[in-house]
Amino acid sequence: MTDVKVPGFPESVADGTIITWHKEVGEWVEIEEVIADIETDKVVFEVPAPVAGVLTEILEPEGATVLSQQVIAKIDENATASPAPAIVESKEAVAEEKKTVEAATKPATTSDDVKINPAAKKMAQEKGLDVNKIKGSGKDGRILKEDVQNAASTPSKTQSSVVVEGERPEKRVPMTRLRKRIAERLVDAQHTAAMLTTFNEINMQPVMDTRAKYKDLFEKKHDTKLGFMSFFVKAVTEALKEFPEINASIDGDDIVYHGFFDVGIAVSSPRGLVVPILRDADQMSLAQIEAKIREFGGKARDNKLGMDEITGGTFSITNGGVFGSMLSTPILNPPQSAILGMHNIVERPVAEKGEVVIRPVMYVALTYDHRIVDGREAVQFLVAIKNALEDPVRMLLDI
Repeated sequence: MTDVKVPGFPESVADGTIITWHKEVGEWVEIEEVIADIETDKVVFEVPAPVAGVLTEILEPEGATVLSQQVIAKIDENATASPAPAIVESKEAVAEEKKTVEAATKPATTSDDVKINPAAKKMAQEKGLDVNKIKGSGKDGRILKEDVQNAASTPSKTQSSVVVEGERPEKRVPMTRLRKRIAERLVDAQHTAAMLTTFNEINMQPVMDTRAKYKDLFEKKHDTKLGFMSFFVKAVTEALKEFPEINASIDGDDIVYHGFFDVGIAVSSPRGLVVPILRDADQMSLAQIEAKIREFGGKARDNKLGMDEITGGTFSITNGGVFGSMLSTPILNPPQSAILGMHNIVERPVAEKGEVVIRPVMYVALTYDHRIVDGREAVQFLVAIKNALEDPVRMLLDI
């Protein structure tokens, strides 16, 4: 009998919550097969099977709080998942068994004509999920077992109570660990940092023209799309070199000036907002930045971001423009001293050489910690980003 233990948590993680068991008692598991997911206040850890065998006992149910290296299940390497099938002696029995197998393996359809595989349907029923709200990734949009597992790991899976009073229903849902952690950090940032926000506007026409001219060649060569974020990351890293206090952080009574540029990119996930880090972003090409951001986006959607991918960072960028935001004041991501907020691009009338013209304009916001960043440096930093993006050729040529 082999113990299944919780993966070792980093020092910054005290405990976790089992959010999904992918296997049931009595089922066969392969070595290294993921049998459970454990959510912490930072990431979701996968629990792999240490050996191949039969899962004989689950010691902690879904929703249980567990500690690092705690035993949560047992696997018997010498057991068999089910008795060997009996020998069929008649042609009629063979035909009947064939019909049973075909019926069991044929994709099921719900009463609402939703295409779903039998295993996925069974899991959805067990977890109380509405299959009409699950997006299928299989052929013709068919719902697979993996789709149900992903849906089960989202906050909608969390138990809730619905209180109905007359015609005014209420739904109470416990906060996820990540949402609790986000709330704590945001409140802490407001209580400890002297936050101030400065704004500017950027004429995005030069960047849009550059992107339109080269996006097809770029995608053909690098197998990734050319977006706006890579231009902003490049502009930010160049500006950070000019204003090192914005790439710094406070540690007790000391100011730590970082000699590297790890830029966090805020992305949405089913569990909430996460900020994966572009390590040494100043050394990355536009193609590398775009490819890494795309990779982070996929991992965030699938709850696959690792601890090392979301910790650290010396500066952050958040893009509310993808949701239609015109202007906002982003909150610092402690212990960083600044965060850049991007917004939507809207055609606006602007004055150029005494004439009113229409240009695609983006409002940008820089929230900074006034304890270590003065207003002058903050404004000049934002102006440096503006200048770089309004003449992107000079930025890319480093002149």
